[in-house]
Amino acid sequence: MMKENLEQIKERIALAAKRAGRNPEEIQLIAVSKTYPASDIEKAISYGCTDFGENKVQELVGKIEAIETPVNWHLIGHLQTNKVKYIVGKTKLIHSVDSLKLAKEIEKQSAKHNVVTKILIEVNVGEEDSKDGILLNEVIPLVKEISALLHVKVEGLMTVAPFVEDAEKIEPYLGNFMIYQLTYKSKSLII
Repeated sequence: MMKENLEQIKERIALAAKRAGRNPEEIQLIAVSKTYPASDIEKAISYGCTDFGENKVQELVGKIEAIETPVNWHLIGHLQTNKVKYIVGKTKLIHSVDSLKLAKEIEKQSAKHNVVTKILIEVNVGEEDSKDGILLNEVIPLVKEISALLHVKVEGLMTVAPFVEDAEKIEPYLGNFMIYQLTYKSKSLII
C-alpha cells in the first residue's frame, strides 16, 4: 500500500508541476514520518524516499540513531531553544524558526559544530491563535537580523494557510506574499 500511495503522490506532484510550468525534479517530497516506526521509514527508503520530516526533537533524534541508511532529516515542528543542541548538524532543514532568540541559539550551536544550518522562517499568514509563527509584517525585519548570523542560512518561508472549505478562498493568503529581494552582507534571499 505504501508503494502505491507514494507513486500516486509522485504522479500528482508531476501533474501540478506541469500545470505550473515547473520541472517535477525541482520539487522535493518530504515524507512526514512522525509516529511511524523505523521499519516503516526503512520501507519508504526502499521505495525511493530520501527526505523525512519529524515534528518532535526526541523522536527525530531516536530515528536518526535507528536508521542507518543516509537520508535527509527535517524538523517540521515547533523547536524550543533548549532542544537546538540535539539537532544541529543532523538536519537538512529546520522548518520552524519563529524568533531571533531561536535563530541565535541555532547560530551558537552551529558555530560549536562548525556547520551552517539551513532554516525556514515560520509565518502565520492567517494570524491564527492556534498556529505558531511570526506575522507577515515581521518577516522582513527578522530575515534581515538573521542574515547577519554566520552559521544560519534562511532558505525561505514555511507557512500553512488557514483551513477553508472552498479552495478558492485560500488565494488571498497566498497573495499576501510579495516578492522582495533582501541583501545583507552579501547574502541574498528572495521572498
